[in-house]
Amino acid sequence: MPRTPPPTETRDVVETLHGEEIRDPYRWLEGDEEDVSAWVSAQNEYAESFLHGETRDDLEPRFRALANSAAYFPVVPTPNGYFQRYTPADEDLPLLTVRNDLDGERRVLADPNEWSDDATLTLDWFVPSPDGSLVAYGVTEGGTEQYDVRVVDAETGDLVDELRETGRTGERSFAWTDEGFYYGRTGALEDGGQLDKSLAYHRLDGGGEDDADDELPIELDEQTWAGLHTDTDSDYLVVELTRGWERTDVYAERDGEFEPLVTGEDAIFEPHLRGSRAFFLTSLDAPNYRIVAAELADAAGDGAPETFESVVPERDDAILRDFVLAGDHIVAHYERDAVSELVAFDLDGARVEDASLPELGSIDEGSLHGSTDEDECFFRYQSFDHPPTVYRYVVGEGVTKLDAPEVPVEADLQVERERYESADGTEVPLFVVHAGVEPDGDNPTLLYGYGGFELSQTPAFRRYAVPFLERGGVFVVANVRGGGEFGEEWHHAARKEHKQNTFDDFIAAAEHLVERGYTSPERLAIDGRSNGGLTVGASITQRPDLFAACLCIVPLLDMLRFHRFLLGASWTAEYGSPDDPEAFEYIREYSPYHNVEEREYPAVLFKTAEGDTRVHPAHARKMAARMQAKHTGDAPILLREERDTGHGVGKPTEMIVREKLDEWTFVFEQLGVE
Repeated sequence: MPRTPPPTETRDVVETLHGEEIRDPYRWLEGDEEDVSAWVSAQNEYAESFLHGETRDDLEPRFRALANSAAYFPVVPTPNGYFQRYTPADEDLPLLTVRNDLDGERRVLADPNEWSDDATLTLDWFVPSPDGSLVAYGVTEGGTEQYDVRVVDAETGDLVDELRETGRTGERSFAWTDEGFYYGRTGALEDGGQLDKSLAYHRLDGGGEDDADDELPIELDEQTWAGLHTDTDSDYLVVELTRGWERTDVYAERDGEFEPLVTGEDAIFEPHLRGSRAFFLTSLDAPNYRIVAAELADAAGDGAPETFESVVPERDDAILRDFVLAGDHIVAHYERDAVSELVAFDLDGARVEDASLPELGSIDEGSLHGSTDEDECFFRYQSFDHPPTVYRYVVGEGVTKLDAPEVPVEADLQVERERYESADGTEVPLFVVHAGVEPDGDNPTLLYGYGGFELSQTPAFRRYAVPFLERGGVFVVANVRGGGEFGEEWHHAARKEHKQNTFDDFIAAAEHLVERGYTSPERLAIDGRSNGGLTVGASITQRPDLFAACLCIVPLLDMLRFHRFLLGASWTAEYGSPDDPEAFEYIREYSPYHNVEEREYPAVLFKTAEGDTRVHPAHARKMAARMQAKHTGDAPILLREERDTGHGVGKPTEMIVREKLDEWTFVFEQLGVE
């Protein structure tokens, strides 16, 4: 196999943006023509020459042992059963199951392992009807996140109805009624229609024809995504319209009339319904979030949330991340210093008790589900040394373990919390995980970061990092600005014109690890995915001397054209729009693709996917080509593009193992891990 990069043709494209001449010689790699496919194949062959060999052979048995354990996903309770996805140890994909009681046997309602020979048809989400008699689930092919919706009988698994090609439908944009359901839909991927959005109502006796459904009179632009909410004890449909991760308008519909509940506020509102009453998680006058409530009949038509009742006030010491209604209680999920806490209140906001959780861990985002009639809820919890485990919490009775995988870990892992100072003096925390290493400045270390969209990077079990930790590695997660670890203000501190703060925080984290003696630049690798791919991409172009290797996975890198592909136009609220002259100036300053120079760079593995419908594979392709052309050193610059998957949703176990072997083989070899 070749040990030098395959040649990449340059095709000059020159355009003037806001007075600056921009050269883009690899723009042809944005296409899907035969010459692009041939180039990708050559790059994959080149990458495989580095990723297949003795190191991979050594790691593979351990990785397969780690993969060969059951996986349990969140439980969704209903009055007639507990729904859950569950992957048996010997299967590639999770099954959709239900059990009548928690001690009973699971009935399999859908088994995606039987749908295709190559595990490319997957079940990614589900929503049971309120009484648990039916369940709807989304089916996609090749990880594209373009869904068909199937409705099955929860007793027999028999198909009741099906909607085909609904686009980016999901559980957030799905709400049941007695006769059918409301749902969100988008245009076809092939037509570039992912941002063509609408809301509709489907009657279960309507024959399954999408064009026969009733479209709702709600207009959705590129920046706005809808959430849908109903309750069995209410005639209302509540629609939340969230624009750009920064503000929400909320409308209530009854008898065909849509009336405003919240409009014109620069704040987030996430509704939860209980009969005629709506509870809201909101950032209005509360950057750490609080809970307010209103009677729908009184509030509809007003659009003035200042009249809402304050139920659970904002805390200064923690972020209110989520809550559920469980029987006669509110169960609130807080993050304090990126670690989860669970607190129960009554429906009037009086604090009842704090639930006891394992130390230094996190409740998975979106995993908290409450019962309608019982004071119980379920969640999935994990930490760096604690595999994802499903728990049940009953108010007044405590937390009990429900489903726990058995993952073989042959090391006594230590988790430490440290803080460091960023370039502007801001104190930033990070997690350090290892198996008792000495700070001798020579430990192989992997630093992970994200820093965007108010997403918190909390303690999580990285099962395929276990061999690295067992062999003396150090794994680090930096809580850089742009995330949600410290609420809305932490996010806003690294949006738009402040985005450089994310990169400064990440670079400062690397410097801290070197100063503390954990590692050295020669033994330090960095890892980032999606928006985190932008973080590591900017870091290696700004400080290539600080790192030995970089994993840059499904990344954003050409920040002058990100808004022209797939979902990119909906992210301008996060980054700003390159079409705006003012935003162009600060984006141009950090855009990784436009800041590659002729110099020595660390080793880089770019990974992307042909079926990625969020971040276009052109970002990784173009960046790899430009770095291969400009790189003056000997470290490899590799591109690996998967052909039968997408941004990351719905991957079968076998594919995950292969991809993780790619990544960790690269890290082991570049950092000299024995």
